[in-house]
Amino acid sequence: MTTDEITDLLTEAYTDELETVMNYLSNAIVLDGIHAEEVKASLEEDIQEELDHAQILGERLKQLDESPPGSEQFQAKQHSLQPPEDTTDVQSVIEGVLEAENDAIETYRSLIEAAEDANDPVTEDVAVTILTDEEAHRTEFRGFQKEFPMD
Repeated sequence: MTTDEITDLLTEAYTDELETVMNYLSNAIVLDGIHAEEVKASLEEDIQEELDHAQILGERLKQLDESPPGSEQFQAKQHSLQPPEDTTDVQSVIEGVLEAENDAIETYRSLIEAAEDANDPVTEDVAVTILTDEEAHRTEFRGFQKEFPMD
């Protein structure tokens, strides 16, 4: 049985994934410098994966007789992932990505718990699958963080 908590978490995850796509794309475009190239390449690669996550989440909402929200229902909240004023500030982008990935991991863990409680194995499977990707992204950016220590 699906609960409001599950559909709320699916909706939150859906909009977060789309916001992440926008911010990853912006950062991949604006970052400058030789040290930025590997981070930009990773962001560009992750854009499609995050978009795929949103598609899966939107489809799950539809299966639960809900509609994924449109842009008028969207409220941006990834303040730390905004493109930096200093386009060579790779560290701030890495920190922003890590914050976004940690938030996503927390959301998917909450969704897994809610799905378990509601005996909704399909939503649980969706969340576990996406959680695996998010944890891999976090691990990759933790590696970048070690290469670009904060001042």
